[in-house]
Amino acid sequence: MSTIATQTWIILAGVIVLALIALAAWFFYQKKQSHRLQKRFGPEYGRTVDELGSRATAESELKAREKRVERLTIVPLAPPEAARFSQAWAVLQGRFVDNPKGVVIEADHLVRELMVKRGYPMEDFEHRAADISVDHPAVVDHYRSAQAIAVRDERGEADTEELRKAVVHYRVLFDELLEVREAKPEVIPAKQMEVRK
Repeated sequence: MSTIATQTWIILAGVIVLALIALAAWFFYQKKQSHRLQKRFGPEYGRTVDELGSRATAESELKAREKRVERLTIVPLAPPEAARFSQAWAVLQGRFVDNPKGVVIEADHLVRELMVKRGYPMEDFEHRAADISVDHPAVVDHYRSAQAIAVRDERGEADTEELRKAVVHYRVLFDELLEVREAKPEVIPAKQMEVRK
């Protein structure tokens, strides 16, 4: 009877130790995931935690964003396309003094066009901002600020200085999204080169 009791205590102690190890491993994994998300999303991590009111809920949301963006085909621009966008921005910026309200609207449209060209879906603003936050967390705040000013402008509440700030915010996002793909020279295998001679 004493042997059975001892064996029971040993088994129980083993189960408790294994449970504690599993719990420690789970906490370590969670901490590592939190750190990874904080590093990847930067200030967007804190904003999402504040908005959703819970670290666990925010982390689930950020992981869902990552999965959604992984399924997208985000492509860099070819140099001629990037040049066209840069030229369009230069023209837009040159018209600010004469038409600040119109330029803010044009800046928003140009950023959206650039996002479409790169492969971002054009759902509502929050989805666009969430998608951008995955690959460009440092500038998504600029997008939100520009959008907030644009909304205030629609209500007639934004002055010229705020409109200027909106264009600056759009420009930061625009520059970040204007990734260019370098043209790769055509590589011709040696056998084909001999045939061409």
